[in-house]
Amino acid sequence: MLREAGYEIEVMPADVDESRLDGESPRRYVARLAAAKAAAVGSRALGRIVVAADTIVLIDGLVLGKPADRRDAASMLGRLSGRTHEVLTGVVVACDGRRRDAVEMTRVTFATLEPARIAWYAGTGEPDDKAGAYAVQGIGSRFVERIEGSYTNVVGLPVALVDRFVRQLEAHPHSERRANLAPARLPTQRSGAAPRNGADS
Repeated sequence: MLREAGYEIEVMPADVDESRLDGESPRRYVARLAAAKAAAVGSRALGRIVVAADTIVLIDGLVLGKPADRRDAASMLGRLSGRTHEVLTGVVVACDGRRRDAVEMTRVTFATLEPARIAWYAGTGEPDDKAGAYAVQGIGSRFVERIEGSYTNVVGLPVALVDRFVRQLEAHPHSERRANLAPARLPTQRSGAAPRNGADS
């Protein structure tokens, strides 16, 4: 998504423990992981803007990760069928001790899915590596009736929010016009990146 938004990306993976802590709220969870990823990459990107994020799908207080198998994918889709769920992304944009952070939330409403349709979609393989077992930018778009909030957040990164934070840090006279994106596990596997915005952001 960042390349499509005019950024030049350099991958810098962040090796962090993504386990959820006991009693940790979903919002605090994604915020903590984004901060940990930013810190891990920041030590290798001095003087550069680092963007880190982590995304989850949430319904009934349950965090839906990537399905273990296609049976698990079908179970997740059945839970989402005909209901509204939330997509939360923790975002941190930082450079040499300066930082902007937020948690973006988008509500997504699914159409009611018959068992045969769920089985068909699970069988396509598209849900295999997606949190919540669907890709809004792919075949899974057929099931999305309504989105309240950022569409790109559902894809995996709230690009407008990231751009705003990057521009705020770029306004600092000592920052370079480049950034690194630490990878997030959910709902898409994002790689570290160095954006240089073609619109000077």
